[in-house]
Amino acid sequence: MLRALRFIDQNRIVALASSAAELARRTRTSDATVIRAVQTLGFSGLPELRQALTASLQAGRAPAEGMRRTLAEVGQSAERAISSVLDTHEDGMKQLREAQTRAKMADAVSLLHPAERLMIFGIGPSAPLAQYAAFLLRRMGRKAEILDRTGIGLADQLLALASSDALLVLAYGPAYRELIAVLDEAERLGIPVVLITDALEPEIVERVQVRINAPRGRAEHVALHGVTLVCLEALVLALAASAKDEAIAALERLGELRQALGGTRLA
Repeated sequence: MLRALRFIDQNRIVALASSAAELARRTRTSDATVIRAVQTLGFSGLPELRQALTASLQAGRAPAEGMRRTLAEVGQSAERAISSVLDTHEDGMKQLREAQTRAKMADAVSLLHPAERLMIFGIGPSAPLAQYAAFLLRRMGRKAEILDRTGIGLADQLLALASSDALLVLAYGPAYRELIAVLDEAERLGIPVVLITDALEPEIVERVQVRINAPRGRAEHVALHGVTLVCLEALVLALAASAKDEAIAALERLGELRQALGGTRLA
C-alpha cells in the first residue's frame, strides 16, 4: 500500500490517467491493494482521488500555461494535435464509464427527475454547455432554465429560483463568488444540487447532494469539454427515459409546429 501511495504522489499526472489495474501493474501490487491504499487516505475510491490530484495540479494555473504545455507536446503537427484531443477524451470516457461514476449519474437522475423545473448553472466556457443542456431538456418536455450571468447580473437570475426546482451545476477549478452565491441560495430554498466537476475544494463538494466526476482534459494541459458534454447528454436521455410519454409527446408537438411553419417533421 505504501509503495502504491508513493507512486501516486510522485507521478500525479500518470495516476490521473491510470486505472486501478494500471496502477497495480506499475507498483507491482494488486487492484485491491491500490483501492485500499486510496481509501486509507479518506477517499471513497479512485474518482475522488483524481479530483484531489487535479485540484493540486491546477492550483494557480493560467489558461495560457495549459495551452503552452499542450502545444509544446504536439508541436506544429495537426495530426498530433488531433490525436492528443482524441486520446484525452478516450481517457476521460474511461473515467465516465467507471461503475462508481455511472452510479452517481443514476443518483443524479433520481434527484433531478421529481423537480418541476431544472436550473442549470454554468459560466465562462460552461455557459454554452448549460444552454445546450437546457435546450435538450425543453425538447423533452422538461421546464429548464439557465443561470449563466456573472457578477451582480446573476442576482436577477437567482431571484427566479424556487423551492420546487432542482439545480445542475457545472463548475471546475477553484470556488468563485458566483458558485458560492448559487449554492447559498440553493441551501436557503432547500433545492437539491447535482454537481458536475473534476476538481473543487472539499467544502464546496460537501454542499451538494450528488457529485459527478467528468474530467475536463489532462491536468496542466488545455481544458477540453467533450466528456462534460457526453455526461450532460447521458443525463438528458436518462431523464427522458424517466418520463418517456412526456418526452415523446413534446417531440411530436415539435414536429407538428415545424410542419405548420413550412418545415419538415422531426426525424
